[in-house]
Amino acid sequence: MLCGREKCPVLLRVTYLSKIQPSIDSLILNGSSPPSVFVGRIGYPKVSIGPLVPPVRGDTSFIDTPEMWDNITIDDFVNFRSQLVRGKHTVNVHDVNSSDRIVSLVQELALSKESVQSEVYFEKKPRGRIAFYDEVQPHGPSAPLKRLEIDNPKYDSHIEKAFYDTDLKARDAIVELYKKGALISSIQKAFSVGAFGVKKYRRFVPTRWSITAVDSLLGEELLKQTKFAPLINEYRMYKFKRFDNRWIILMMPTSWRYELIEAWYPKTTWNPYGATISMYNSYEFYKGRKTYAEIGGCYYAARLAVNETLVKERRQAGVVVMREAHPGYILPVGVWNVRETVRAALKTGYTKYDTLAEALEEISKFMVIPIERWIKNSAVLKDFLNQRRLEDFVS
Repeated sequence: MLCGREKCPVLLRVTYLSKIQPSIDSLILNGSSPPSVFVGRIGYPKVSIGPLVPPVRGDTSFIDTPEMWDNITIDDFVNFRSQLVRGKHTVNVHDVNSSDRIVSLVQELALSKESVQSEVYFEKKPRGRIAFYDEVQPHGPSAPLKRLEIDNPKYDSHIEKAFYDTDLKARDAIVELYKKGALISSIQKAFSVGAFGVKKYRRFVPTRWSITAVDSLLGEELLKQTKFAPLINEYRMYKFKRFDNRWIILMMPTSWRYELIEAWYPKTTWNPYGATISMYNSYEFYKGRKTYAEIGGCYYAARLAVNETLVKERRQAGVVVMREAHPGYILPVGVWNVRETVRAALKTGYTKYDTLAEALEEISKFMVIPIERWIKNSAVLKDFLNQRRLEDFVS
């Protein structure tokens, strides 16, 4: 407890790792993959691919379906994710059509819609700590793969069709699957193993890249509708709490513009040693942005969630998402948290206001950081408050 945090992230990792270690102390692992696969990025274009398998049989789909994680705690999350043991098999990202049996079986896992009974043979016993990432949900120990065997998986028919259509562009496949109701997490998984696209262009995509690529692509697709829809006619405030994070989604009656502002307290995931609160922002106006967002994948995850709501309502708005991460947020859980939390917040209903001043006043009652600092760190709010518009001259 020397770090001064109320809850120790080191002890949390060690506690759940010690629980799982006895059941994986072997060169062979039998269990049901949720299904889940992982494609690394270290050494690109030569990367490690492989299954994620827990030492548990039966329906394990919950372990790798972020859309189902509505009411979990950080402890719950670390508990079930630590059970996933990662097998590692090195391939070139271009080898998606390889005759390598492990390659084909990993792809089959990624196409499955249900848990798949798996038998994993390792070159050495799985070891290592629970691996946490900034954009990808964590997993447990890992080891090099020697052999992989799986039962016959039941494919998602829509994803299977896209997999076998080697003339269909990856972008078109992703958009079509989304429109047909496929889970974003399932699309991301299949995309990472090179399941989509014209045959000669298919590649393995590191898991963290595939997550943001799908979020970004689908967000851009939805914006084609959002940008030409009528404006909302009031100021809206949505608020939400999760994992000791406070969230505000502010919608304003103006043309499309979007910003994500994150405030990280000392002793939180992205500000572990700071003495003061750190704030970061990324934004775009109507024409979009040409560079990758400074905040990273969270930016595209929140943008997708916001546009899902606007498209559903057939409305357009200026949107500012504010995130206040307090010390209880001791470990990174992945970009899914932003997408699913913003989705959840937008389903809770909103409070209407006639003016921005009224909305900001209410925001200041929910967030701990003074509203003046949010405005100071916001490009969209400063522009809205200071820039004159045509409607300002209409009586």
